Formats: sequence, C-alpha cells, structure tokens
Amino acid sequence: MIRVVLADDQALVRAGFRVLLETEDGFEVCGEAADGAQALALAREHRPDVVVMDIRMPGVDGLTATREITGDPDLAEVKVLVLTTFDVDEYVFQALRSGASGFLLKDTDPVELLRALRVVASGEALLAPTVTRRLISEFVGRPENRRIDTAAVQRITDREREVLALVAGGLSNDEIAAQLVISTATARTHVSRIMTKLGARDRAQLVVLAYESGLVTPRGSR
Repeated sequence: MIRVVLADDQALVRAGFRVLLETEDGFEVCGEAADGAQALALAREHRPDVVVMDIRMPGVDGLTATREITGDPDLAEVKVLVLTTFDVDEYVFQALRSGASGFLLKDTDPVELLRALRVVASGEALLAPTVTRRLISEFVGRPENRRIDTAAVQRITDREREVLALVAGGLSNDEIAAQLVISTATARTHVSRIMTKLGARDRAQLVVLAYESGLVTPRGSR
C-alpha cells in the first residue's frame, strides 16, 4: 500500500487526486494539506510514502516544506513529488536541489500520476527528460548556479562518468545497461556507487549534482 499526503491550496485539485487514488488499488490518502506547514505536520504525523506537493501555496510554500521534509533525518523515507507548471521552472529546480524526488505537470494524465507515485515510492526518481533538460540548460548552465566540486570529480571513475552522463540524460537503469552493453544489475550498482560518492539522496538529486559539480555539461554551454 502506497500512503500519500496531498498538499495543494486548491480543494478541488486535492479532491480530484483523492478520488483518483481511492478508486485505485494499492493507494491510501492519509492526509490533505492546504499549505506547506500542514504538509510538514502531516508528514511528521503519518510518515507517508509520498507527499504530492504543490509549490505555490499561502503561508509556508511547497518549496520551503520540501526542504524541511527532505532535511529531516526522521523523514528520510518520505519522498516528495512536486506539482508544477512550465512557468515555475526555477522553483522546480530548487525543489530538486532540496531533495524532491521528481516533478509532474498539474495537467498530467491520471495514469501518469499513478505511475509517478509508484516510481517515487519505490525509491526511484521521476525525471521527465525533456523538462529536466530545459531546467538544466536554463538554470544550471548559468555561471552563478554552477557549484564545482573538485573533490567529487576526483572520486568518479571514467566508467562512472559515462553512467552519470546517461543518468543526467534521463535514462533508466535498463536503458543505461543497453547503452553500455552491461547488465541491469551492474548499471544499478554503478548508479548506487555514484550516489554514495556524491552524497546524493536519490536519482533526482544525482542529476542536479551531476551538473552542479561540472561532471556533466549542458548541451550548448561552454
């Protein structure tokens, strides 16, 4: 059973998500929040598998709540799935940097929402490659947003650089395995080791760190 907290200041949006999840086997809505403070309180009370987090909410916004949740060691197992629209790209990138496990557009198909929740709850990250590349090229590509970590660069082997570049491109472990002609288990091991070396919470944060450290360069940047 995947336990979910819904955080959105629009009651109609929350109601729609609740109906969708309650009519689908394997999901339970254990709380609804109208702002970030409520989302954080519910995360601490119920320890859900996933918090579906809107960014723009009154009072404590979703970005602040995401930082609080992902920064709390007692909530290490709670994943955050951010809801957004194309006009809040910069906030989404900040959310990923803060430890959110992925993001969805608010007008996403219901089937995709269910898939996203399953992916994030399993410990993987939901990274739509086209949107991710847009975020990376627009924000990480700016000199003021680059955070070069020479120590991290030195810890990554040549093979791990290859794997990291593919992760940053949005490829799954199966796709990485096919690309490099290795087993999925080996690809998974490489990804796990890279996460450990870079101190990444999950795959989403690994993508952010890949660009911030300079290990991967956005296309078109110099």
